[in-house]
Amino acid sequence: MSSSTGSSDSAPPAAAGVRLVRMRRQARLRRWGVWAALACGPLALAVASLPSAAAPAAATPAPSSGTVRTPVAADPSGYAELFLTAWLRSSAVDENSAQARLAQALAPSVPLPQPTGAQSVLDRAIAVRSAHRGGGQWLVTVAVQYADVSVRYYAVPVLADASGGSYAVTGAPGQVAGPVLAKAPESAYKVALAPRGALVGTVAEFLRAYLTGLGEVDRYLAPGMHLLALVDTSYTDLQVEQAAAMEEAAGAQGIPADGTRVHVRVQIKARDRAGSWPLAYEMTLTTRAARWEVSAFATASLQAGGGRS
Repeated sequence: MSSSTGSSDSAPPAAAGVRLVRMRRQARLRRWGVWAALACGPLALAVASLPSAAAPAAATPAPSSGTVRTPVAADPSGYAELFLTAWLRSSAVDENSAQARLAQALAPSVPLPQPTGAQSVLDRAIAVRSAHRGGGQWLVTVAVQYADVSVRYYAVPVLADASGGSYAVTGAPGQVAGPVLAKAPESAYKVALAPRGALVGTVAEFLRAYLTGLGEVDRYLAPGMHLLALVDTSYTDLQVEQAAAMEEAAGAQGIPADGTRVHVRVQIKARDRAGSWPLAYEMTLTTRAARWEVSAFATASLQAGGGRS
């Protein structure tokens, strides 16, 4: 018993002695390293002062760009449309109606309208403009079309957080003037094209194959190009109404030298069983082997890969 107890009591001092010896040895090694570095020059001293591989490296702060980016709240246009539709279809006389309950749920602090007599039937509400005023505050302009084809515009104040997870209508809508009709810029397609020329003929044949689904579209495409086909097309035929190009080479007699590239805009009238439809397309055509080929189609999905070689 006494022998066992004596061994237990002497264990801690022995362990402490071992640690003390190790610490003194490490201190002597550090001093020798520093003296050796001094003897070898400043470069070695700098190397000796570097932290060991086992020591954790201090985190280096990322360089600042000098620009603080403030997250912009998600555009609440859809929320404004939903609220305004329910609000216009509700009435303070019947606060338990589905539309009134929806409007109150979306904007509890906004009073309901009190319509009297026959009202125009609301057809649809579409947001046409949204302005961010800072601090998550938005003013959304919503166009409301009625069954009698009349249109009114309302401004709806909405508060939205940056994640788009919460919205709040902060006040009653206000009827405002609608956006002003913008003046269309002058067309860049100034060269009128002859309706019976080779270029317009290629365009017409290409669009006829593309819109009707009859014929091979790829035969009109430049090498390496592929055009995704229309789904459930119902057109039976078309007629070119007007065609114009940006470049003078498009209006030249005959077909220009290989590699000539022109940009064309064509107005057509496409026909199906329901009637005729005015459609417009922009495309780029390039000459190769004394013929015109479609090398870009702005109004559809033209992809590299596939097509003719």
